[in-house]
Amino acid sequence: MAVLGFRILPASAPVPSEILQSFHGVPVAYVSDSMSRLCGTVGLEKVNRAGYLAGTALTVKTNPGDNLMIHKALDLARPGDVLVVDGGGFLGRALVGELMMTYAKTRGVVGFVIDGAIRDVAAFREGDFPCYARGFTHRGPYKEGPGEINVPVAVGGLVIAPGDIVLGDDDGVVAFSREEAAELLGAVRSKAQAEESSRAAIAEGRYDRRWVDETLRKKGVDVSMTGAKG
Repeated sequence: MAVLGFRILPASAPVPSEILQSFHGVPVAYVSDSMSRLCGTVGLEKVNRAGYLAGTALTVKTNPGDNLMIHKALDLARPGDVLVVDGGGFLGRALVGELMMTYAKTRGVVGFVIDGAIRDVAAFREGDFPCYARGFTHRGPYKEGPGEINVPVAVGGLVIAPGDIVLGDDDGVVAFSREEAAELLGAVRSKAQAEESSRAAIAEGRYDRRWVDETLRKKGVDVSMTGAKG
């Protein structure tokens, strides 16, 4: 019988590779904007210099400063998984480091999202293995538990469910269910076209800025003053 707080639940099916490929390289900001700007992690730093993150969420909820269940999750990982760890934002002990990253690669894991600390930062910065973390410390973890695998977790203010699609670039991380993927991809493509049109309008000197004054007028601001009094 599973003990609450010490559980390993069945994994969700991997996200089909064609879905992940359709999102690969898409700016995370476009995805966030297309989800009403309510989706995305806050406070996690991208550690790697290169590499785009796209994969299936393998979630772990762990006791702050303890990585026993993270080790077990890596043993269960499948190619294309993203290790997503709710470490409670605790920065006193590192949850993963270079050796765990190296092992994760052999399992086909495509990235880490850690709401907690990591160590061996230079190894992450010098490579292209996507890693997002809240902070760094040389202090190592305990390995006693408790912890849970394949449960919904909260990471950087974002709830991520096992099996969610996880994307990450220089701006941060977003996650969403595979059921939302088709509709979201259409919205993201529309967003990309709108951004490209705006860039062209700026370059050609025809960028429409009337919305600024219109918004201010609605808020009761007198926009007739065009400069400071001399």
